[in-house]
Amino acid sequence: MLERIEQIKKEALESLQKVQDEAALEQWRIAHLGRSSPLMQVFSEFGALPKEERPRIGQAANQAKQVIEASFSERAQAIQEMKLNRALTEDTLDVTLPGRDFRRGRLHPSTQTMRRILAILAEMGFQVFTSREVETDEYNFQLLNFPPHHPAREMQDTLYIQAEGRGDNPLLLKTHTSPGQIRSMRYFAALNPDNPPPIRIALPGMCFRAEQITARSEVQFNQVEGLAVGEGITYADLKGTLADFARRMFGQNARVRFRSSYFPFTEPSAEVDVECFVCGGKGCSVCKQSGWLEILGCGMVHPVVLQNGGYDPRRYTGYAFGMGPERQAMLRYRINDIRYFWGNDMRFLEQF
Repeated sequence: MLERIEQIKKEALESLQKVQDEAALEQWRIAHLGRSSPLMQVFSEFGALPKEERPRIGQAANQAKQVIEASFSERAQAIQEMKLNRALTEDTLDVTLPGRDFRRGRLHPSTQTMRRILAILAEMGFQVFTSREVETDEYNFQLLNFPPHHPAREMQDTLYIQAEGRGDNPLLLKTHTSPGQIRSMRYFAALNPDNPPPIRIALPGMCFRAEQITARSEVQFNQVEGLAVGEGITYADLKGTLADFARRMFGQNARVRFRSSYFPFTEPSAEVDVECFVCGGKGCSVCKQSGWLEILGCGMVHPVVLQNGGYDPRRYTGYAFGMGPERQAMLRYRINDIRYFWGNDMRFLEQF
């Protein structure tokens, strides 16, 4: 057995000197150090040896293994050095080639549209406020006139993130920017509780809903909320504001229509459509063959919402609206699928 071990070591070391590349080195390792190698077979035969011979044979086998492994490591390092030297001597670098320009990042088309919307609203006297993305059920629904178990909650498939131990007020990813109405009204009302100041604000933010992804809907989307509260504000103010916004956004000849709708936090409520610029009003998959594309929902702020925000509904009135920048970008640039905005396809993004 000792002679056999010595012969295995000798053959392994002799064959190792002939290895010249990494592929051959890996084959050598499997042949001489793998599970089926002759040396490993020696270890598997220990059980058949007499007890008095096992220590001597085991010591010789372990020493042979250590020598083979050390030689393998040295050869691997030598092959790496040969590879590096070959690359340095054979590979060439043409220093006369022009350098590669860095690819410069640009604003995402959703961000561009969002900034355009906010710029127009700022020109119309709206002050921009930001709102949080994680909300409570109280602010996202209850204070906006969505009582628990109200059927209107089914209009928005909510993504809850913490419900255990919070009763009827779990944490969730906000489904719309409307919770910002309550937070902003309470902020201004706290400045002067007896005589809250009039407000006109825009609230941009990301919203999340567990919806079926289609050409017109996504699980996440940007939204811009508009809110105006003061004395003597009427529905005519709302219509005039949105009609002026549409002309500034889509051109002086943009056609706009108002349709009656329902939202728990506004009464009366409406949805505003702009003529579909993708198909020119003829009908396509984006506008569902109607020739019109919904760009926002709106209405007069519900008295309950005004009261929850700290404004006396007997004295104050107001209007609110919420719009989606992605939908409006689809109109402006003739985009026929909202999924392009979050697909990270450079061929699409580089157009903007």
